Amino acid sequence: MRIDGKAYRSAWREDGEHALRIFDQTLFPHAFEVLVLRDAGAVAEAIRTMRTRGAPLIGACGAYGLALALRDDPSDEAMTRAHATLDATRPTAVNLRWALDRVRDGVAALPPGDRADAALALADAICDEDVAINRAIGEHGLALLRAAAARRGGGRVNVLTHCNAGWLATVDWGTATAPIYMAHDAGIDIHVWVDETRPRNQGAALTAWELGRHGVPHTLVADNSGGHLMQHGLVDLCLVGTDRVTRDGDVCNKIGTYLKALAAADNGVPFHVCLPSPTIDWRVADGLREIPIEQRAGREVTHVAGLLADGRRAEVRISPEGTEARNDAFDVTPARLVTGLVTERGICRAERAALRAMFPDLAAAHGD
Repeated sequence: MRIDGKAYRSAWREDGEHALRIFDQTLFPHAFEVLVLRDAGAVAEAIRTMRTRGAPLIGACGAYGLALALRDDPSDEAMTRAHATLDATRPTAVNLRWALDRVRDGVAALPPGDRADAALALADAICDEDVAINRAIGEHGLALLRAAAARRGGGRVNVLTHCNAGWLATVDWGTATAPIYMAHDAGIDIHVWVDETRPRNQGAALTAWELGRHGVPHTLVADNSGGHLMQHGLVDLCLVGTDRVTRDGDVCNKIGTYLKALAAADNGVPFHVCLPSPTIDWRVADGLREIPIEQRAGREVTHVAGLLADGRRAEVRISPEGTEARNDAFDVTPARLVTGLVTERGICRAERAALRAMFPDLAAAHGD
């Protein structure tokens, strides 16, 4: 995607450079800064503090982090330590473990001296594959938006999304935004309702910024507005991303997704989840019981960050001093509330048989 006319990915390295470059997403939308991460510790810190975030993107960054660790120490012991450190940074998204395992398993049999370059090549490949996967998700999701436009008789299609499942959450294109970008570029009259997505405001800070830079019409709404908009016929479909999908089709995504799915079901609004196949956790069946939900600092709830009138960034308290806050970062939407899963291979129902039919190779590899 492009920022001020220049093409970017969300994770990249310069030619011949043994370092990872990312955007500091904690500064968006008010500042644009590129960070250069030169070792595994810096990558782990960036993931943990959400300077880089989004399930596919932290998988790619984790892969680079492991490659950088192997450059410093290619021993089995160092690889095991770096794998564990990086994996512990964000427990909910399955892409991180998937990417770390792929790099570790891909270099384990090599002589130690060959591991760093091989790991770096694997990280590069993971990034390239993510771009191709998200482009394919966009192409399949575009069919949903074309159908919605046809039902509207060519009128404006209104999409509601939640959190940021855009190109800032992936290496490029995004998952839930890829169909939106393609529809806009194809001349479909499309408009996006952007949930603010408290407590970290990824919708307000990131999705609105992305859509605005691409020229997609959008309107920021409070998180609690979604059901009201649906009741009044102002939402044609919901498109969201996900951090983990179980083999039975349960969807774990940013907190508040479940409420949107409930409102969509009550109002007959299609609710689709866009996901790359590495987000499927074939080891897990029941999302409510088996997916660990990340508990983040209560300060993200009791305080809000923004831009002051004089242009300075500031964080201010919005609750009484001493108020305790619980901060569950994700929730689980049961498969029964999901209209369909939009993957790189097509659209399927959120159920085990459909996922197995869509990805027989992956299911078999995990014994399902």
